[in-house]
Amino acid sequence: MNNPTHPCFTRILDTVGHTPLIRLNRLFPEKQLKIAAKMEAFNPGGSIKDRTALQLITDAMEAGKLKKGDTVVESSSGNMAIGLAQTCKYFGLNLEVVVDPMVNKQNVKIIKAYGGKVNFVNTAAKEGGYLQARLDRVQEILRDNPRSFWTNQYGNPKNPAAHKQTMHEIVKDLGAAPDYLFAATSTCGTLMGCAEYINANKLKTKLIAVDAVGSVIFGTPAAERKIPGHGAGRKSQFLDTKAIFDVVHVSDEECVAGCRLLMNTEAILCGGSSGAVTSAVQRYASNIPSGASIAMILCDRGERYLDTIYNEEWVKENISTQETVLV
Repeated sequence: MNNPTHPCFTRILDTVGHTPLIRLNRLFPEKQLKIAAKMEAFNPGGSIKDRTALQLITDAMEAGKLKKGDTVVESSSGNMAIGLAQTCKYFGLNLEVVVDPMVNKQNVKIIKAYGGKVNFVNTAAKEGGYLQARLDRVQEILRDNPRSFWTNQYGNPKNPAAHKQTMHEIVKDLGAAPDYLFAATSTCGTLMGCAEYINANKLKTKLIAVDAVGSVIFGTPAAERKIPGHGAGRKSQFLDTKAIFDVVHVSDEECVAGCRLLMNTEAILCGGSSGAVTSAVQRYASNIPSGASIAMILCDRGERYLDTIYNEEWVKENISTQETVLV
């Protein structure tokens, strides 16, 4: 018998989105803030990138740019590739993704399990780092295969369009617009999709971008980064800084510390960018009035980071030797 509150979905892709919003009452109890987390790990592919992947693929198919048997090509740090791998498998599309040395090994295994082909670039470009090197390889694949299509998560306007729904869900589930929304940067699709919804609906929400130390998105100097999927080595094609209330730059050490804090207070196993958002809220809390409501987007699962962020030896070798990072 069908339960009207829990419908039987027609296909796995129909479960993308409508992820739960969780109250985080234990995270910063001394701050007297109302904090809620948007749990994007509940998407079927395990991250917020499932929304983007489904949007870009279905839009291309509806426009006649993609048909069964064609090859989708994309550059990814991991999560987008997994979202595309699942979507492509369902629609009978081939997939080639380009990754760099920072990709998690678990992500590569998942992509391959779905039948995706993984291309590695091992040398960073002089300008734009590994991201530019990945994009250069994407162009080579497109030239070599006339039946290939680049979803272009970095410049396709359907990327931010997918995240108007993300913001809509947050407002709906909270029952009102949050006073603050903290979201991590990468392509800035999530950030700007939420911003478009906020502006279109004239909401009070102040949007706080959480960028990586070493990311160039907001014009800060480029530097080595160890946490994949957070920040970028080149400017975003989507970013409108006028839509951003403020930006917090978070180090790799703080990403790790944020992940451990979420685990130890709320029993939530999350990925690196979620740890960055957690640390950003902690640092920014002194600027927020007591009693204010905060929504934070937790982008993915932590299982894919067990060999890195949640591995003390890896953290000591790659991030910091300070034990305080691990608490």
